[in-house]
Amino acid sequence: MKRLDFWVGLVLATAMVIASWRGWLRYEMTETLGFVTGAACVYLVVIQNIWNFPIGIANNIFLLVLFGAVRLDGNAGLQIIYLFLGLHGWYSWLYGGENRTALRVERASQRTFVVLGALVVAGTLGLTFAVRHAGGAAPALDSFTTVLSLAAQYLLNRKAVENWYLWITVDIVSIYLFIAQGLHLTAVLYFVFLCLCVVGLRSWLRSLKEQDGGESERVGLSAGGGAAQALNSVGGDGR
Repeated sequence: MKRLDFWVGLVLATAMVIASWRGWLRYEMTETLGFVTGAACVYLVVIQNIWNFPIGIANNIFLLVLFGAVRLDGNAGLQIIYLFLGLHGWYSWLYGGENRTALRVERASQRTFVVLGALVVAGTLGLTFAVRHAGGAAPALDSFTTVLSLAAQYLLNRKAVENWYLWITVDIVSIYLFIAQGLHLTAVLYFVFLCLCVVGLRSWLRSLKEQDGGESERVGLSAGGGAAQALNSVGGDGR
């Protein structure tokens, strides 16, 4: 079933790529379609549904066209990277767990945060210079949201609950950025994203707590079983 979901979703995402490349999607439709697919994608992530990835890839295509038209070059380029990260995350969620099982919600390590923090700072500085040189709009904020989004997507691909904190930050900054660029519908979309991210954070924290509780219960049962076996062994020796 997992394999069927992957290939069906990949075919649908590929159809979106072809439609965009052939010009079958009018520019006027892209902001609306970006709104719909974006909201659907985040909702599916909240409920940990694997279909968030093909829907997300379609969203990347729509936003690539939209951001390119208003010269938000950092965010436009980000969509291309997202597309490949989406494919990686799709595979990871299906097969990235132990023995190629599905991933479970986890916490990111302190080392991961240190490395990601350094990369975000360095990446933002470097990309700001490049975007400013290319004449892009709002180079510093555009670059910051671009790089922080990549860090958030990496954590999302690993199903680390901390991805939601980064997405919340990205959404707050992006709302201001899009209003400044006149993309009011997209700003509304990112407000919806922000609300969904808060819901997602609460939902994933609850899942993590349930997993930890289930793990503790299994450890307790295992320990109890071992103790019972030891007592039986002692009793057998006495007889």
